[in-house]
Parts: sequence; C-alpha cells; structure tokens
Amino acid sequence: MDIEAPTHPIDSRTAAQALVEAAKTAGYAPSIHNTQPWRWRVTGNTLDLHLVRSRILNASDPDGRLATLSCGAALHHARVTMAAHGWQITVARVVQGADRDLLARLHVHHRSSADPTSAALLRAIPSRHTDRRAVADTAVDPEALTAIAAAVESEGTRLHLLRPDQLLDLAAAADLTQHSPVADPAWQAELMYWTGLAPPNAGQQGDPPISARHDKAAVFVMLYGSADEPLNWLRAGEALSAGWLTAGGRGVSVMPHSAPTETIATRQAMRAMIAGAGYPYLLLRLGAADPADPGAPHLPTVQIIERY
Repeated sequence: MDIEAPTHPIDSRTAAQALVEAAKTAGYAPSIHNTQPWRWRVTGNTLDLHLVRSRILNASDPDGRLATLSCGAALHHARVTMAAHGWQITVARVVQGADRDLLARLHVHHRSSADPTSAALLRAIPSRHTDRRAVADTAVDPEALTAIAAAVESEGTRLHLLRPDQLLDLAAAADLTQHSPVADPAWQAELMYWTGLAPPNAGQQGDPPISARHDKAAVFVMLYGSADEPLNWLRAGEALSAGWLTAGGRGVSVMPHSAPTETIATRQAMRAMIAGAGYPYLLLRLGAADPADPGAPHLPTVQIIERY
C-alpha cells in the first residue's frame, strides 16, 4: 500500500515568500537571445507568470513562439524550486478566459516532504549556461542521452535524434534562408553555423568556423510536439528546462539553436525529419561538457517580480 507523504498547514506569508524565491530562481532560466520575456506576480498563495510582449523579438519571433517557450523554461525552474523545498502546488497553464499574456498560475496548497529529484535539479540551476564553444571530442554517454530524453518526455514534449543525412538537409535549408530579410547578425551567424560558412567580411584565417559539420562529437536533437499552439510552446520550454538540468547533472553541455525554427523553410525541413508526425519547437546541440564558462547576466529581481 502506498503511504502518502505527511502534509502540514501553511502560513500564507511563508507561502508567499516561497513563491518569491521560486520566481527569483526562475530568473536563471534560458531564454531566446537572453531576452527573459517573463514577469511574475505574487498574490497571497498564488504566483502568476506573464509574457512580456515588449521583450519579444518581432523580426525573428513574430508569433511569440520562442518567447513563450522561454517562459516555459522559467515556469519549470519555479516548479522545481517549490518541489525541492517541499511545497505542494497545482499549475494551471494558458488559463481560459484570462489575459492572453497570463501563461501559467501556480497555487500553493500545503507543505510536504521535499522531492529529492527536484532537489538535484535545483542544485544544477545556478551552473546552467549556454556553452557556444566546439564540443569536446568525447562522445556523449548513451545513458545520459536516455535520461535527457526521459526528462523531456516527462514534460509532454518529444525528442528526436537527428541523423547525419538530416543534418545535411537542415544545412541546405539554412543555406537558402541565410539571406532572409531577418537580418539580425546573431540570427545570420546561427544559420552560418549550419552551412559551415564564415560570416561576411570576417577575415578569418586558418581554422574553419565552428559549425555543425565540424562538431564531430556533437549530438543534435529536436524538441517537437503534437500541435503548434501557445500551450505546446510553453510545455516545450518546461521540457527544455527539464532536459537541460538533467544534462548538466550528467556532464553534458547544451546549446540551443533557435534560428532554424524562425523561418518557414527550415521549420518545414525539420518537420519532414519526423515525417510530419509533429511540429518542431527547437534544436539542441549536446556534447561532452568542458569546464564551464560564465553564464549570461540576468535581469534585476525588481524587473521580473511584482508582489501584492
């Protein structure tokens, strides 16, 4: 017979402070070009997650797909924090009839035993970062890949491992779109990663630019799901966080690639890789981790949390 963990009454002030701490921790979450497009509002035992539309990159993310995905990563960070500290919560996502920018609502119910799996993920949050260097020559541990896939799928999103021929198809699609009107230098540089070309006027000599074809030991995977709606983008962000934190605990580096999902041609190429069985959300490069380099800066707490 299963024995439920003991529960304890909660003090509203203590619960509210725990939600504030969860929102602070969520500030470490990965986001599209480090835009951190979220804002939290604490009201009693409730924590609301809002999309900040002024931080959406309109040229490369007009639908807010990647901004919503970023908010999903922050949501998962907050969930992990609450569970690791023994708070039982419910989460309502994309609340019907509410403000369209209200993506999720967390409500505290009671105290319980701390969740050890969440505690392990919480320890990985401060050191999580995007490593843009070429990966180490060591192959990624197959058991680590299995654990990462399981973490992603536990959040309602699927993981597809790209084959070498699919990498070539994606490079071809990227080559066709690299001169798109979306002319942001970071976007152009990311597409060049897939084509293997150096940026214009780079003047590089000697070693070729870091690219998919030169990251020999890297593993490329695609996050995808059954639909292409805000709820699915939010869940994909939660899956990204779960997979990334799991990867960090197993010595695997992660670098997300958003540019291929920002144009129709490359999204279609990615969808063909899964035989039209779903919709692509994001590409990730996985590799054996080298020593960490400094993470990106984060917005001050006053800019991301409101308390009432």
